[in-house]
Amino acid sequence: ATDEYFSAFISNGRSTEICFILFTLFTVVIIYAGVRNGIERVSKFMMPILVVLSLLIAGYSVSRPGAMSGVKYLLVPNLENFSWMTVVSAMGQMFYSLSIAMGILITFGSYMKKDTSIEDSTQNVEIFDTAIAIMAGLMIIPAVFAFSGGDPDTLQAGPALMFITIPKVFASMGLGAGILFFVLVLFAAVTSSIALTESAVSTFEDELHWSRKKATVFMAVIMLLLGTLSCLGYGPLAGVTVIGMQFLDFFDFLTNSVMMPVAAIATCLLVSRVIGVEKIESEVTEGGHPFRRKAVFQFMIKYLCPIFAAIILISSVANAFGWISM
Repeated sequence: ATDEYFSAFISNGRSTEICFILFTLFTVVIIYAGVRNGIERVSKFMMPILVVLSLLIAGYSVSRPGAMSGVKYLLVPNLENFSWMTVVSAMGQMFYSLSIAMGILITFGSYMKKDTSIEDSTQNVEIFDTAIAIMAGLMIIPAVFAFSGGDPDTLQAGPALMFITIPKVFASMGLGAGILFFVLVLFAAVTSSIALTESAVSTFEDELHWSRKKATVFMAVIMLLLGTLSCLGYGPLAGVTVIGMQFLDFFDFLTNSVMMPVAAIATCLLVSRVIGVEKIESEVTEGGHPFRRKAVFQFMIKYLCPIFAAIILISSVANAFGWISM
């Protein structure tokens, strides 16, 4: 059974560690090759494949009998399922989805050519991120409804949704849909891993003046050490917890609920109080490009974003410790 295989796999420290080491080595090899020879080439290859696979799976998913109930569940608001933590969770998801407060946008932004419009690039990120998010929903939710008899409770399975429920759905589809889906997931994971690692490597290069080789090797060691704890967290180290959480859950809580909101608040204060909006405007308008969103940006960076980031921080930490519920 799929659930038995998944449980056995994550509890087998050897299997998860081997897969993790291979994944890490693949990431650092691309990072070591540099931005143009490594990251750019891989992204140009992977991103179109991601889009094509997404379209294929989404098209097949919504065409199944009963799938329209899933489309309705995805796109039509239901106030019965709405709560304060729904808003907080959605705002928290933006950190991951848009790579906010991770240093990724700053790192890749520093590689942009001077004649590239920052505002137009931002608009492209908004459009494609939203489109891919909707497409991901159309891949998964209608398929689950079609093969579960329209039971929305199957969507409440958390991580098990992807690795237990979804494989059963795609196994019923046939046509290699399950393989395509997990190739898609793998490509998405690789592109995210590359972006996050590049952010750290470039920081060591710029701030400590390390060579790219030294920074990449150092990051590889850090990744292997911390990642191994997560790999073994449901196996040999299952009995070891940090504030009541297993290693993977703790790292997820630490980064998503604490570090990213704190970094976001610090970034807002740095830009609005130290650097100044005028300096940002000069960067955006360089090369004669307009800054059409200046008023909106100024209001959000000074007031709205710090408040929302603080709400995410407080609510997420309170929820993790059981002071409030989802």
